[in-house]
Amino acid sequence: MELWIGLLIGIVVGAAVAAFITRAVMQPRVADTIAAAESEIAEKRLAAEREAENILRTSREAAQDIRLEAEKAIERRYQDLARAEERVDRRGANQDTQAKTLEQREQLLNKRQSRLDKRQNDLGNLEQEHRQKLEETAAMTTDEARAVLIQQVEKEAQQDLARVMREIDNRAKETAEDQARKIIALAIQRLASDQVADMVVSVVPLPGDEMKGRIIGRNGRNIRAFEQAAGVDIIVDDTPEAVTVSSFDPVRREVARRALAKLITDGRIHPARIEKLISDAQEEVERVIKEAGEQAAYEANVHGLHPEILKMLGRLKYRTSYGQNQLQHAVEASHIAAMLAAELGANIETAKMGALLHDLGKAMDHDQEGTHAQLGAEFAKRFKVPPIVVNAIASHHHEVEQESIEAIIVESADAISGARPGARRENLENYIKRVRTLEEIATSFAGVESAYALQAGREIRILVKPNQIDDLAAVRLSKEISKNIEDSMQYPGQIQVTVIRETRAVGFAK
Repeated sequence: MELWIGLLIGIVVGAAVAAFITRAVMQPRVADTIAAAESEIAEKRLAAEREAENILRTSREAAQDIRLEAEKAIERRYQDLARAEERVDRRGANQDTQAKTLEQREQLLNKRQSRLDKRQNDLGNLEQEHRQKLEETAAMTTDEARAVLIQQVEKEAQQDLARVMREIDNRAKETAEDQARKIIALAIQRLASDQVADMVVSVVPLPGDEMKGRIIGRNGRNIRAFEQAAGVDIIVDDTPEAVTVSSFDPVRREVARRALAKLITDGRIHPARIEKLISDAQEEVERVIKEAGEQAAYEANVHGLHPEILKMLGRLKYRTSYGQNQLQHAVEASHIAAMLAAELGANIETAKMGALLHDLGKAMDHDQEGTHAQLGAEFAKRFKVPPIVVNAIASHHHEVEQESIEAIIVESADAISGARPGARRENLENYIKRVRTLEEIATSFAGVESAYALQAGREIRILVKPNQIDDLAAVRLSKEISKNIEDSMQYPGQIQVTVIRETRAVGFAK
């Protein structure tokens, strides 16, 4: 224990001695280092002071330059303001001068206005005096004179209007008629078709006159059974070796003709056989009708029609109008419409279909009410015919508004097919009635002396009273009569209206 205590005391004493020795040796070195550091700090402080003086001097010089530049800018600004103020002063002086000038001008204008007002009052008084003198001289008031003047101006305006109408009409005719005539003539020349006039009776040849007795039968039994089953009249007269089948229904007439021809060939004529052959003939005619419709569509090059429409179209094979076969007329109108559409740049397929189906309503029975155009349009619409074609069918007699150029082409093709020479015919009674109606329409107008229908009713010449109708009024009269004929009559083709006015001077030598 004492050993450990002695050892510890020795260590402590050694450490104290070492510390004393170290302080004695290191103290001079530390003093030298501190002195060197103080000297360096003093040098850096001196350098920093000199640099700060340089920066301060530079800053003062820059601030002096900025102040000088600012003073120069302020001086320039003062100069600009002075010049602007000078300009404003000059402008104010100019405006004062202009204001004085305007004031003087206004005073001058006021004086002129006063003189003008006075002169206008004087003119009004003079006009009133002049008007009173005119009224006294003319023996009429101002309103009366105005009415006379208006009447005269209106008369002159009507004359000018009639003159302009005639000039426009002449110019239109020079261009439109030539072009229309060219297109229509081209269509007619390109189309060549035969015309066959159908009648309401059919003649069936007989092998001998003794066959007439067999057709009549005992107490007329056979002929009554035939007429009852077929719905026609059988005319047995003195015509040698022939009997006549009469009916206004062409389909029934054709059925009866075929059945009677088969009866004559077969030789077994009795009521049961008659009914059987008439039934067979009806089926045969139905097949013919269907084939005729398909053939007509093929000839017209119109495709995609419903079978029911083709069947109804085929019934036109046994329909006529003024002796013209309606199926042939439909095919012909379709060809004409196609050519017209090609010339005019319209839709050819639409025009062909519309013209082929335009008279479809004529094939329907009389138990359906309505015009043939309405019936045909409704029937076509029922079987999905395009609306533009339905409109062409419904409007070809102007019963509804035409909605396309193809509808107008269909109407034109129908008129061309029906009006060209040899296409149709009418009986004497209808011809006389049409001619008489033409003359009555013309003579119903004031100033008409007489009227004469010429060229089978295709021209009407009207003689007017020259003291009532002048040359310009004659032009208006021809337009009015033409419009009246179009609105009140049905006719194929066109009717030329010619108004003739002449003045005759008669003198006598004594």
